[in-house]
Amino acid sequence: MVGAPERHRRLIAEMADLYEWIDARLKEDPDRAGQCDACGTYCDFPTYDHRLYVTPPELTYLAAKLNATTLKPMPAGRCPYQQGSSCTVHEHRFAACRIFCCRGDSAFQSDLSEAVLKRLKAICERLEVPYHYQDLPAAIETFTP
Repeated sequence: MVGAPERHRRLIAEMADLYEWIDARLKEDPDRAGQCDACGTYCDFPTYDHRLYVTPPELTYLAAKLNATTLKPMPAGRCPYQQGSSCTVHEHRFAACRIFCCRGDSAFQSDLSEAVLKRLKAICERLEVPYHYQDLPAAIETFTP
């Protein structure tokens, strides 16, 4: 996917910047963003009728931060990085995991998600990475760093 080492390094740096930007937007408006209790309840996607969509830069960033060449498969629709109620990759979690909060304002979350997707598309265009917006289980299955 991201072949050249320099392009890979730039992708990781741009994703870190994007995640910092998301976190800053959430801190700017905590009432609308909501407060996540990190209960892990919503990481069981089928039970709560949730689907998590991700992009290649997000998968590449997570794999790089985990120093992994593959990502864990997603058994039975549950996030493979959840242990009990804890997210084992919380620091490196996907954009949607950062944005979604069960007590957050849905319009705020939707607007922020749209802004993030535009930024992700721009990263892909700049770094010549194919852009896909895929359901997490399928994205993990086809991921190659």
